[in-house]
Amino acid sequence: MPRQDTEPIEGLTPRQVEVLRRIGCFCDRQRYSPTIAELASQMHISRSTVFEHLGELQRKGLLSTAPGRARSSKLTSGGRALLDRLDRGAVGENADAVAGVPLLGRIAAGVPQEAVENTESISLESCFGLGADLFALEVSGDSMIEENIEPGDYVICRRTNVADNGDLVVALVDDGEATLKRFYRESHCIRLEPANANYAPIHTNSCHIEGVVVGLVRRL
Repeated sequence: MPRQDTEPIEGLTPRQVEVLRRIGCFCDRQRYSPTIAELASQMHISRSTVFEHLGELQRKGLLSTAPGRARSSKLTSGGRALLDRLDRGAVGENADAVAGVPLLGRIAAGVPQEAVENTESISLESCFGLGADLFALEVSGDSMIEENIEPGDYVICRRTNVADNGDLVVALVDDGEATLKRFYRESHCIRLEPANANYAPIHTNSCHIEGVVVGLVRRL
């Protein structure tokens, strides 16, 4: 998992490291860089703040751009090397956490069954795998409560820019805002369907898929 330092890393703030990481992941997936508006929406900060971070990353030689060209930001070799070092360090620091929680067996939710102790463990890695293509988001709002997805839950997502009808997706819509909805491609537009009768579907011709939900984590 990405390192979450509160102290500056090699002269960078944690937020600047996040900007660098998001640009790297986006470029790996799309083969072009995100816009300032897309970064601002993903990180829930202003465009001017993103612009300042980009300038600082360029001054430190971690990011390069082509003047006058849109979507031209890319990580330099130094930027890539920094993220690689941070990721390798995170693996070591979180080795115990990756090992997971002991999985002792199964518990009946119907007819009681004999409990048989097991020696396995369960973790996000064992359930979903690990890698740059996975990320988690905390759910805010109640538009999916009829599918038992509640505020405060965490959805585990696989990064992709394509989805099949009926997939539960994280999507960026016309105003650049991210939303969690069921995806349906119709003849004239994309329909993003909520699971709450109080919300209307979103119909849009401008929809960018950020990921498909593959799991749900809830703290009771």
